[in-house]
Amino acid sequence: VQLVESGGGLVQPGGSLRLSCATSGFTFSDYGMTWVRRAPGKELEWVSTILWSGSTTYADSVRGRFTTSRDNAQNALFLQMNALKPDDTAVYYCANSYKILDVLDGRVPLGRGTQVTVSS
Repeated sequence: VQLVESGGGLVQPGGSLRLSCATSGFTFSDYGMTWVRRAPGKELEWVSTILWSGSTTYADSVRGRFTTSRDNAQNALFLQMNALKPDDTAVYYCANSYKILDVLDGRVPLGRGTQVTVSS
């Protein structure tokens, strides 16, 4: 399993970023996928999950601002982040599982992550 996150960067509050997760080594279309993040000095936090059907769920802290999507032809996962806040500053990771607790407990491998910094 290979997961490579990209698209992070420095953005001002209220701005937008689109993260990507390129995947290989498994049948992407068969898997639910999850985004998590780790803010400085904090535990890993669940952000969003998308099932193989395309059904999505979001953490309360990002619902209405973030949108998760997938392209099964490209084996890729995306996270569109709008109206970014300083509290969104974190390293963002994707995982090839819909089992949120497994991801948060470290039972599912993560990529190297991509840094998102929201600051003026």
